[in-house]
Amino acid sequence: MMKKWIFLLFLACASLAECKMPHLSPRDVQAKMEELFRAHACYKEMSAELAGRSLKNFLEELDPTKTYFLEPEISSWLNPSEKLLNTALTSFRTSDFSPFYEIHSLWLKAVDRRNGLEEQVAKMAILKGVKSEEFKNLEWASSQESLEERLLRIKSLQFDTAKKAGEEAQNKFLQRLQKRRLNRQMELTGQTAEERAHIVLTCVLKSVASSLDAHTNYLTPNEANQFMIQVQQRLFGIGAQLRDDLDGLSVMRILENSPASQSKKIKINDKIVAVNHEPIIGLDITEAVELIRGEEGTSVVLTILRDTETDGIKNTETCDVELIRSAVVLEESRLETHVESFGDGAIATLRLFSFYQDPLASSAQDMRKALEACNTEHTLKGVILDLRGNAGGLLTQAVAVSGLFITKGIVVSVKDHTGQVQHLREVEGKPIWEGPLVILADRASASAAEIVAQTLQDYGRALVVGDDHTFGKGSFQTFTLDPVNHPKVNPQGEYKVTRGRYYTVSGKSPQLHGVQADIVIPGLLSQMDIGERFAKFPLDNEEIEPHFDDDLSDISAFHRIQLGSTYRLHLQPQLATYIPYLATLKKNSQSRITQNKNYQTFLAELEKQNFDSPHIDLFGQSDLQFTEALSIMKDLLFLMNR
Repeated sequence: MMKKWIFLLFLACASLAECKMPHLSPRDVQAKMEELFRAHACYKEMSAELAGRSLKNFLEELDPTKTYFLEPEISSWLNPSEKLLNTALTSFRTSDFSPFYEIHSLWLKAVDRRNGLEEQVAKMAILKGVKSEEFKNLEWASSQESLEERLLRIKSLQFDTAKKAGEEAQNKFLQRLQKRRLNRQMELTGQTAEERAHIVLTCVLKSVASSLDAHTNYLTPNEANQFMIQVQQRLFGIGAQLRDDLDGLSVMRILENSPASQSKKIKINDKIVAVNHEPIIGLDITEAVELIRGEEGTSVVLTILRDTETDGIKNTETCDVELIRSAVVLEESRLETHVESFGDGAIATLRLFSFYQDPLASSAQDMRKALEACNTEHTLKGVILDLRGNAGGLLTQAVAVSGLFITKGIVVSVKDHTGQVQHLREVEGKPIWEGPLVILADRASASAAEIVAQTLQDYGRALVVGDDHTFGKGSFQTFTLDPVNHPKVNPQGEYKVTRGRYYTVSGKSPQLHGVQADIVIPGLLSQMDIGERFAKFPLDNEEIEPHFDDDLSDISAFHRIQLGSTYRLHLQPQLATYIPYLATLKKNSQSRITQNKNYQTFLAELEKQNFDSPHIDLFGQSDLQFTEALSIMKDLLFLMNR
């Protein structure tokens, strides 16, 4: 795919063009591969399937934008024969990576061809009406003529955007594009046979690692250092999710309590084309993000293009927006509480942005305090736990937060790469709220958020409402890099590897499928292709046995005695509290959504992927999805008390 996604508050791995290649020998690569296979949740040795994936990944490492190779010349690697796969398998097992050297030799010829095509394109007239959507899900060009056309259309798209950004940007961007292209070619070409060997072996290791699943990666030393910087929070950003559209970075999401949201000057689908008046068109997204990020408290000026429509006439506005960088991770890793009166009591909404813990606070502690305060000040009737956009966090906190709403029992089970299953339990038996509970989730609710939602759904403690399903990440990863105890980066690079899957007490894993909503309430993300199922090579979903009746067989007799005989007497039962009301709740919700003209207009714009619509802006003000979740809670309270 041409489009890349990045969250400013998470690690953005640098491209190969930005990395000095580590000095790897074939034996080093073989050793790293063996480490990966020993640790991985599923794959324990190289197979024909993985060899085929690795060949394709290698092609994309060299040509991620699909502007060098032609499909006919690489078709044998894209669709390898059984003979070629067997050859590749033998190569992997003997540390002979000759098929990859062969591809790299073809790459060198493709570079010469590309340079010649660039000279031809430079003489052509710029095209009008080129849209970034044309370059989504690209395949390699079928001929030199079609590749030349693609290069012209990309250049036209970028030139048109630069023109809108101002004459100065227009004058700079072509020079920058050419310089960046030549630098990247030099990085991936090498000047000597030894340099080319390091390039090939680095790309081989990256290709093999990413062939295992969507979250297993090899990091060069430079990428590992960038990860260290991110973990240690030395860099700060603006708090927006961006997408590379070749002609700028489109704003896809604005994070709560971030500089971008607090300024109220940035909107979804705005296009960032310059940072501090330096055009970023043509930069790799990681390069552009590095310009946006910086020290906390410093300012950054973003040049924004915004499409508008007045009386049916479409225009493009250009404006500069100044933001003050801040630690968006810390700002977003907290809790918001809202209380709404209902009858002679109140409904409390707790919006949890991540599962956090530090020496002063944790998500479970803060939620307990918030609910205690609500109970003290009001007669609490119901609780809504809003997990929208919550990408997860600490597993221990997922267990602790679940424990606020159940007595005792298994919350999550972890099955590692050895096949061993470990259960994580709530053992305190001190729930803070045992009344009506609704969990609001969307397609961006992931990992620990999915564990909480699915566990409480499993026990019948909560109704899950919101988008039809959550993100679908039911796997966990570990890093060879330890930023606390062993912060020095290995000069041969580091890796992260998927070690296993999560399962909730029902034995189900959210992997791929996500948590299914009991009642669907469409929201801003409900039409977006977001989730594990859209990742490259995601792990399959699987289930284990349910563990509602926890016999403690996975722990020693000593620890069973420590838990005490009362543990099993206070296991959280499976409840059917909401089942009698579910049909009525669904019917009422659908009726409200159907009759709400504003909601229907909003949904129509979502269908068209029109995030510039005024109705989308209105959604940001009124939050239709939450309003409907609140209505469902009110219906539930009425039905339960009539």
